[in-house]
Amino acid sequence: MKKYDVIVIGGGPGGYNAAERAGESGLKVAVFEKRALGGVCLNEGCIPTKTFLNSAKIYSHTLHGDSFGVTAKDITIDHAKVVSRKQKVVRTLVAGVKMKMKQNKVDVISASAEITGRTDEGFTVKADDEEYIAPKLIIATGSVASIPPIEGLKEGLESGFVMTSREILDIKKLPESLVVIGGGVIGLEMACYFSTVGVKVTVVEMLDRVAGNTDIDMSRTLMDIYQKQGMIFHLSSAVTAIGKDSIKFIKDDKENTIRTDAVLISVGRRPSTEGLGLESIGVYTERGSIVTDEYLRTNVPGVYAVGDVNGKSMLAHTAYREADVAVNHIIGKKDRMRYEAVPSVIYTNPEVASVGETEQSAREKGIDARTVNLPLSYSGRYVAEVDRGNGFCKLVIDNKTNRLIGVHLLGSYASEIIYGAALMLETELPVEQLKKVIFPHPTVSEIIREVLFHA
Repeated sequence: MKKYDVIVIGGGPGGYNAAERAGESGLKVAVFEKRALGGVCLNEGCIPTKTFLNSAKIYSHTLHGDSFGVTAKDITIDHAKVVSRKQKVVRTLVAGVKMKMKQNKVDVISASAEITGRTDEGFTVKADDEEYIAPKLIIATGSVASIPPIEGLKEGLESGFVMTSREILDIKKLPESLVVIGGGVIGLEMACYFSTVGVKVTVVEMLDRVAGNTDIDMSRTLMDIYQKQGMIFHLSSAVTAIGKDSIKFIKDDKENTIRTDAVLISVGRRPSTEGLGLESIGVYTERGSIVTDEYLRTNVPGVYAVGDVNGKSMLAHTAYREADVAVNHIIGKKDRMRYEAVPSVIYTNPEVASVGETEQSAREKGIDARTVNLPLSYSGRYVAEVDRGNGFCKLVIDNKTNRLIGVHLLGSYASEIIYGAALMLETELPVEQLKKVIFPHPTVSEIIREVLFHA
């Protein structure tokens, strides 16, 4: 039996970051990953989708460059090359993660791991008929795509007519039409790519809005932008069946049929805990998620759970931070996890980025808050770079404390700006103090300063 100080199950963002941090601290670490280091994020999520979306953005800029004085002829998109570049980017970054593991003397075991119990020496794990043991265990098994019980879905997945976010990133030829089932973040990003490069895209969403819990004004504006570009949306619609070349859905008590060349099923993700052996040591779960406290501890002393598997915030950057907190607790370093200032981004074009409370969530929590909203045309750089754009920035301010509790951006560079807004929320500085922050000019980020002075 091989002995370690810490065993990490799962090699995604939470897992490999936990392994790296523990290794840096001088602990003997093993990380188990059954597929590929980097997990969903690096191999079939965050990174691959961004390579797709960047290609779409370049294509769109080239097609519509006339108003900026740039003209070009015979512009095409070579989707096979987009996929090839995606694969190259993934290989490069996976190699980088492997190097980090090597530098920190982390043993990487490419196998599926199962928790088998515990002894006086620690928790036992089995993989490929080998046994391992450690006094500390970090579970970071991530999440898997949710597959709803829709008639014909299983057959559609088997035939390739229906794809999850994993398979669609490897198709070599663009379909003429695509139905996206689910208008959340992943569905919208894929809809954005395929629509931009010329595919007829229809989004079918069960809720009465797209983009999940995103600020309602952001959601409506983003949908309006894509409707004007030809994307079709069916909200408050429930898919009932999938055929060989079509889908059926109910909307306003009426059954509708859409014929399509391909279907993307993107209705969310659920924690991956099946076959993990949690019951062998009595780890408590709630609605499929491993329950953790502010130190990422489970109900079993010595066992931690980070990333999607605990269901708190299914974002790679949340997993990174949770991994930091878990390892710090293991080594006795004071730290705790806070979720009040976790930013989120939808990498469509334009981008949507948010942190903190929305106008709606503040109202639901009984917070006396006000909102201030300005178009991004208040930013000189935005006007210089975006032709007739309708981006905007909304701030949510607590009237009682006069502190910023929410920031929402729709427009260029939103994903790169939002970290500064997260810092503003994390430090809990009052609005009058934030007004003293000097923003570089001209930048899109100074829109936050403009809105603060209108607050």
